[in-house]
Amino acid sequence: MLGLALLLVFVLGACTAKPNSSNEKSDGKQVLKLNNGAEPTSFNPPIGFDAQSWNALNNLMEGLTRLGKDHEPHPASAEKWDVSADGKTYTFHIRKDAKWDNGDDLTAGDFEYAWKQLLNPSTGSPAAFLGYLIEGGEAYNMKKGSADAVQVKAVDDKTLKVTLTAPQSYFLNMISNPAFFPVNQKVAEKNPKWYANAKTFVGNGPFKLASWKHDSNMVFKKSTTYWDKKSVKLDEVDWAMVNDTNTEYQMYKTGELDSASVPPDLANQLFKEGKVKVDPQAGTYFFSMNVKMKPFDNAKIRKAFALAVDNKQIVDYVVKQKNDPAYGFVSPGFKDPSGEDFRSHNGNLYKYDPSEAKKLLAEGMKEEGYKTLPPITLTYNTTDINKAVAEAVQEMYKKNLGVSVKLANMEWNVYGVDQKKGKFQFSRGSFLADYGDPINFLENFITGMPMNSMQWSNKEYDQLIKQAKNEKDDAKRYALMYQAEKLLIKEMPLFPVYFYNQSELQNSKVKGIVRHPVGYMELKWATKSN
Repeated sequence: MLGLALLLVFVLGACTAKPNSSNEKSDGKQVLKLNNGAEPTSFNPPIGFDAQSWNALNNLMEGLTRLGKDHEPHPASAEKWDVSADGKTYTFHIRKDAKWDNGDDLTAGDFEYAWKQLLNPSTGSPAAFLGYLIEGGEAYNMKKGSADAVQVKAVDDKTLKVTLTAPQSYFLNMISNPAFFPVNQKVAEKNPKWYANAKTFVGNGPFKLASWKHDSNMVFKKSTTYWDKKSVKLDEVDWAMVNDTNTEYQMYKTGELDSASVPPDLANQLFKEGKVKVDPQAGTYFFSMNVKMKPFDNAKIRKAFALAVDNKQIVDYVVKQKNDPAYGFVSPGFKDPSGEDFRSHNGNLYKYDPSEAKKLLAEGMKEEGYKTLPPITLTYNTTDINKAVAEAVQEMYKKNLGVSVKLANMEWNVYGVDQKKGKFQFSRGSFLADYGDPINFLENFITGMPMNSMQWSNKEYDQLIKQAKNEKDDAKRYALMYQAEKLLIKEMPLFPVYFYNQSELQNSKVKGIVRHPVGYMELKWATKSN
């Protein structure tokens, strides 16, 4: 998200609703109480392409594969699959006992329908690019081909055949992403807004959506139709929607939540006491500079703004979640064929250097004929942490560049739409990996991608990514990706600040929550003792 592609986004929304007090007594049942942060963007799989939708959707639905406790793809709705000798064609065999929670059989046709909806240009899915790996997918999405030409075919009710443009090692990981979840075709054709509320929502996952009070709370109940229901121990999951870490923490302290993020003001104490659970997460917090808006059409000015920000200070004294400062875009955790981590290989591609930043700013201003810079506004979506980071950056620009930057904020649902449209001059960005491969980080910045809010376009970069996506030799593929990331940071349409992690406070009675590094939460194996 978000990647969102992102936009792919890791943000908390605008609401401060608490769970119903009637849900606070479990009556011997296993009831888990979580915070979703905000109203889900959508429970329609091609549209809900962000953390607010993913965490919930991943537990209401299921794709052909599902990430296991080892974060690797395992058989899920598909019990097995065959791969052709050339590695391009997959034949998936869907479980005979796989059903929707309304009792309908889950069919290969439901997957064909859903994946073609993902690629349908009329859908406007921010995740459509993920389907470009499928033969005919990009042409259909770009209105240069037909739906019939997309090589996703239901051979019969329980057999799905998919042909790729090139063999790729990450395909089975990719299709565990919520964007590739099935849609009950009969239900969707009868009611195009089937996903909008609990009464009409139909899923095929470990939990069923029992109630959904928009901008307030949701309740999930254990599904009675899920093929692997014996593995599901929780009876119910209650979700609040609270966007303030201090409020969330107080709810955790009073038992209204079983998990909470760490308030920055209390972080040092809580980490010292060993109360914080930290899991890896593949994702990057960054700032985007719109190259079609002055003064960021000048590369030296963009670089000046990047080099003037002390990422380590932000991590240590503002965010305070034990994150690593980022000086490249791809996060740690991806190993190339030689066993070397991508981040270790490419290293730090720039560094904090206020003297060089000041020099570059002067040179850029001279090139543009500026005596003073045009007004600059840094826009971010509303959360307490985003506000604190933006204020720290604002102060660094004043101190290191002598530049005054105005701050503006707005709620996530509006912010996300406007950012994708390239409406912001300078804005906070966020990416969480959609699947487990570095190409997912880098493909977001080819020309015209939804997450390319900086409106940047570079033919050499586009070509490198295209080559990488069609290269079956992993060593050659990584070499292309290493080159692409270096070019991205050299041109600096964005600058990273830190790599995400998942630092959480968690009730000691709760076990088995799996927080995948690719950005969504797994409750299938979770338990809560009374």
